[in-house]
Amino acid sequence: MSQPNRGLPHYLFICVHNAGRSQMAAAICDRLAGGRVRASSAGTQPAPRINPTVVEALGEVGIDISTQQPQLLTDDLAADAHRIIAMGCSIEEACPSIRADEDWDLPDPAGRPLTEVRVIRDRIYQRVQVLLDRAAIPSIKT
Repeated sequence: MSQPNRGLPHYLFICVHNAGRSQMAAAICDRLAGGRVRASSAGTQPAPRINPTVVEALGEVGIDISTQQPQLLTDDLAADAHRIIAMGCSIEEACPSIRADEDWDLPDPAGRPLTEVRVIRDRIYQRVQVLLDRAAIPSIKT
């Protein structure tokens, strides 16, 4: 299966359930990069659906991920990535062949109220902005 924007840098955001942090990071990266990178997310044990509070928190800033589905982290997906960013979870035990380039050590939004998920969302926005700045990828100001 061919992927759109194949020639662009690919940033892969990973966590365990791929229902919160990594989904937010990929969506925010897509927004800020404005088509200059390919962002995706995956998890070692994907949840059945995206955390609804995460969907709501991103919706507040104009990002709709309501149709996204958690996906399994695979060796092939990781091999295609230019950068792999873990979201504060131990990937090594579940996927010993995959190594993250960095770990953002963010709290899991699962079970947290919207006010706390907003804080996590905003921290992810800041970190994605730094990631793009380091790569000299101009971001779209939102």
